[in-house]
Amino acid sequence: MNVRKRDRIVLLGMMTKMPVAGVVWQTAHYLVGFERLGYEVYYVEAHARTPTMFMATEADDGSAKAAAFIDSVMRRFGLAGRWAYHALHEPDARCFGMSDSQLRALYRSAALIVNLHGGTVPLPEHYEKGRLVYVETDPVQPQIELYENNLDTIAFLEPHCAFFTFGENYGAEDCGLPVTDRFDFRPTRQPVVLDFWQGATLEGESDALTTIGNWQQPWREVVFRGEVYHWSKHHEFLKLLDLPRRVPGQPLELALSSYDDPDKQMLQSRGWRVRHAMDFSMDPDAYRGYVAGSRGEFTVAKDQNVRLRSGWFSDRSATYLAAGRPVVTQDTGFGNVLPTGAGLFAFSTMDEAVAAIDAVNGDYAKHRRAAVEVAREYFSHDIVLGRLLEDVGCPAKSSVAW
Repeated sequence: MNVRKRDRIVLLGMMTKMPVAGVVWQTAHYLVGFERLGYEVYYVEAHARTPTMFMATEADDGSAKAAAFIDSVMRRFGLAGRWAYHALHEPDARCFGMSDSQLRALYRSAALIVNLHGGTVPLPEHYEKGRLVYVETDPVQPQIELYENNLDTIAFLEPHCAFFTFGENYGAEDCGLPVTDRFDFRPTRQPVVLDFWQGATLEGESDALTTIGNWQQPWREVVFRGEVYHWSKHHEFLKLLDLPRRVPGQPLELALSSYDDPDKQMLQSRGWRVRHAMDFSMDPDAYRGYVAGSRGEFTVAKDQNVRLRSGWFSDRSATYLAAGRPVVTQDTGFGNVLPTGAGLFAFSTMDEAVAAIDAVNGDYAKHRRAAVEVAREYFSHDIVLGRLLEDVGCPAKSSVAW
């Protein structure tokens, strides 16, 4: 039996920069999603960042540990051997998984090279064939830098042949982000392989609406037209400190990193449950179990996306929906492209948050079903990645069966 050679897609990623389970799942949905659409998928890290998360001391071989981590992830998802870790931060730029020559041959043969997060500085071998695609998961800063004619940002983007952004409201009348004519940003969102989340094995169902994230991240603030726009989500949570008292029958739990004891005590004194995210977020199965075992998600968005109405939507929230868990999240303008009011709710005020939680609890079974439908119709990998592939002239291989 002759097996048709499949076209290759290379995903340039950043799993080892922050090797937490949320990043693993986000990356895996792209890898497995492209694979199921008929492509032979490879994962490469070539971002030149020192893998400090794998180093207890400066003497540790962080590159070898990072490579072992990538190997374990790829094996888990049935993609053993299809990866490379190019340690460009090292003087001798060691290449793990694949040899340097194999990696360069892979770049030359790829139908598409996807720069996920826009986290990899383009090298000639990435863009020389005109197949490098930019996928931006965090809008705002790049658009403002383009508005300001930032030459570094322009130089970074120019080698790409197509541009995608999670800022799905970009260009709409109610979006405050400046629009550039130089680069044609097209909307996209997080793809989800639904069967990873449906029927996930649970240790026990929780009565809490939960979320997972960082409390304080005092960096990546941007200034636009004289106003400061924040990155750290704690600014938005502080506006809702009294929410537990407004929904006394509904526990609210924050699984957090980047907080200290005074933060925890302050939140608990207002009725929030607080647990340490790192208790489970290094383990993809434990992370998935926490999401799928929650009653639903309650969360906020970054100030940058809220006030500028970028339309950004969380990859984590997409997995809650896929697991049949209703999501109540802060409005960023995503309601212009995603359906709200059943399974998914957007809020801007305390009263709207209370009303959304009350609606979920008023007919929980209905909103669980609706959450799955939103995930299936708007986040399924075949829909999201199928559209991306069509936009770049590489349609899905529908003849491939799974």
